[in-house]
Amino acid sequence: MSHTEPDTSGGEAFSSSVVLEQTVAAPETLLASADMPSQREITAEIRELHAAAEARAASGEDVPHTLYDFAPYRSSILRHPTKNPRLVDPETIELWSPAFGQRDVALLESDLTLQHRGEPQGERITVTGRVLDSWGRPLRNQLVEVWQANAAGRYIHQRDQHPAPLDPNFTGAGRTVTNDDGEYFFTTIKPGPYPWKNHVNAWRPAHIHFSLFGTGFTQRIITQMYFPGDPLFALDPIYNTIRRQKDRDALISTYDHDLTVPEFSMGYRWDIVVDGPDATWFESEGAH
Repeated sequence: MSHTEPDTSGGEAFSSSVVLEQTVAAPETLLASADMPSQREITAEIRELHAAAEARAASGEDVPHTLYDFAPYRSSILRHPTKNPRLVDPETIELWSPAFGQRDVALLESDLTLQHRGEPQGERITVTGRVLDSWGRPLRNQLVEVWQANAAGRYIHQRDQHPAPLDPNFTGAGRTVTNDDGEYFFTTIKPGPYPWKNHVNAWRPAHIHFSLFGTGFTQRIITQMYFPGDPLFALDPIYNTIRRQKDRDALISTYDHDLTVPEFSMGYRWDIVVDGPDATWFESEGAH
């Protein structure tokens, strides 16, 4: 049941379903125990598994770029695929899937700072890049969706109950369609890191989730964009499920001063490659 708190400041009332609704436990919470590992133990596990994967690759074994059954990422024990993918008829699925089109996406949706009456809290940023194929060719008319935590590292989501403030002027979701050069543009707030209970004192690096649909719903891919210089990279099990550093680096945006808007926002550039050997890493369903 939703509940609206009285607005004692004379501003806009904020309706929230976060506090009073019964929530479902996040998967990593199901693995919580009194003897949860420390960050030091998790980091040591990450290093050992990376070294083992590199040794297997050096011996000629075909090791996947993403280590799905990755013990430091505790809930991957519950989430990783254990069977081969099931083949389906894409045309049949499309008959039952929702439709989307360029004319359904409003220009306002790409600016996450204008979706409410007031100004959101935090550092405004401009994020742009190109969606490319393996040959470097731009992919036009691609639906790109984003979602993220607010500047305090809090999502407007029933499962997110950690003690950081919600922002009544920031929902944290937007979408756009790439232009003829494969470019996308978003204006948003730089998200904060947040705790996630994978282990003792576990924190996720600041990131923005990206979803691309391609030409149909069966082609949907999801990934995450990070920010340069984050001290949490070496400590994060999700980021480190990608075994090669060059592939992890492909998820990190670049600060671009030419993208900054004077006295308004900082600028970050991040290209997404959808296939081929230089493809951007895409996450399995349910990752944070």
